[in-house]
Amino acid sequence: MTPEFIPFDEGEACLDWIGLTDAIAHGHEMARAQVKDVFLYEAENTLLNRSAWSAEMGLAVKCATVFPGNPAKGKPMIGGAVNLFSAEDGALEAILDFHLVTKWKTAGDSLLAARRLARPDSKRILIVGAGTVGHSLRQAFGAAFPMAEFTVWNRSRAGAERFVETFPDVAIADDLEEAVAQADIVTSATMSTEPLIRGEWFRPGQHIDLIGAYRPDMREVDDGAMRRARIFVDSRDTTIEHIGELKIPIAEGVISAQDVVADFYDPAHFRRQSETEITLFKNGGGAHLDLMVSRYILDAWKRG
Repeated sequence: MTPEFIPFDEGEACLDWIGLTDAIAHGHEMARAQVKDVFLYEAENTLLNRSAWSAEMGLAVKCATVFPGNPAKGKPMIGGAVNLFSAEDGALEAILDFHLVTKWKTAGDSLLAARRLARPDSKRILIVGAGTVGHSLRQAFGAAFPMAEFTVWNRSRAGAERFVETFPDVAIADDLEEAVAQADIVTSATMSTEPLIRGEWFRPGQHIDLIGAYRPDMREVDDGAMRRARIFVDSRDTTIEHIGELKIPIAEGVISAQDVVADFYDPAHFRRQSETEITLFKNGGGAHLDLMVSRYILDAWKRG
């Protein structure tokens, strides 16, 4: 069998944000996949292999190269591909564009959490960070909250202005504290190592979605935020001991690992309990999500 090759534009044309979140939810009804990350380094350059194996969904190996010097040469800093293999016989079924899988996995992960945790009547959505992920979040959250008004805040106003060139219906916020206080949903995708968002700015009923922190030294919200909110994650295995957003406040006794209410493998508890509680979701990613999203993309590609 010749494997399918799925490029970005052609692959994306087959996809739907709501369908994706349903597929991710279905993937979590199955047994937890085995996951493993392998890093190789040469000077400043990195090769990352993220692998996942599910007896029901198959195997995925996501390979990413990170060459920080490339932008100065007019080349992309990140390259890669995702190889998807059959659960039945291990045959290579598809090679998918790395950026396609990453875009839909990252935003789709947060969107599934918002569909379960945010108030359905949420009307004001704040995007913190006007980068590539921020663009994806505008598309994803717009699919589930079509009547919502969007605002973007960015460290540099110039970045926010470029964002609005793509999405003219999005307003620009200059005051982050004020923007957070006014939002029903706050979705943050920054590269911050110091908390940008403070829990004292929150108000009852909000949903806070955190994407940017992925290293043990990175945080987007402060201790006050962790104390005020009910905390959820996509996977306990890939967040609690690995990402600063949780690892730091747990180590310092601000919260405990038991304060994480649920992950996606525990749907019975992954829900809002009242209109007034503040929910906080940490999007940690993980190879199991790359596998689920790659399988969804291949299925959608075959349907045409």
